[in-house]
Amino acid sequence: MSERRTQMLEAAVRVIAQDGVRGLRVEKLAAEAGVSTALIYYHFKDRAGILRAALEHVNHRARLYTEPEEGDPRTQLEQMLLSELQDSPQVRETSVAWGELRASAVFHEELREPLCEATRAWCDDVAALVREVDPALDAGAVAERLTALVEGLSERWHSGSVSLERARELLTGAVGDL
Repeated sequence: MSERRTQMLEAAVRVIAQDGVRGLRVEKLAAEAGVSTALIYYHFKDRAGILRAALEHVNHRARLYTEPEEGDPRTQLEQMLLSELQDSPQVRETSVAWGELRASAVFHEELREPLCEATRAWCDDVAALVREVDPALDAGAVAERLTALVEGLSERWHSGSVSLERARELLTGAVGDL
């Protein structure tokens, strides 16, 4: 991916995290990225193209910090899931943008399929580790529950309904129950 395209996608994630999908205006995105609106349209064609590319970029960013490290499967699973609950600017921005894109899929049909694919891929990664933890478990169902828990805890943390420490404690407990 070109440096310029990455710059525009980083700006799109920032704008979506700050203002939501409804607040994403091509003019604002161009100003945030330091490029012309014509260049935005050249790279993404239309607003729907921007949203799809932003979703892909959010997933790419998340994969970079959720890759499990060495350790037994339970530790890797816990690390992968807890990495979504970090008090770092990039993780917060990525998480908030993901939540905004997920919520907007209710009204933007063109986001549903890429969102479903991204969610399936995340569940598949989690399910693979769950199978290693306990082959007798329904790994797919456990993965869906765990990823939904991460999303819900993340949303609660970002909105101030739960502390980061409590969110991490609840998630650690859920993994420990496997």
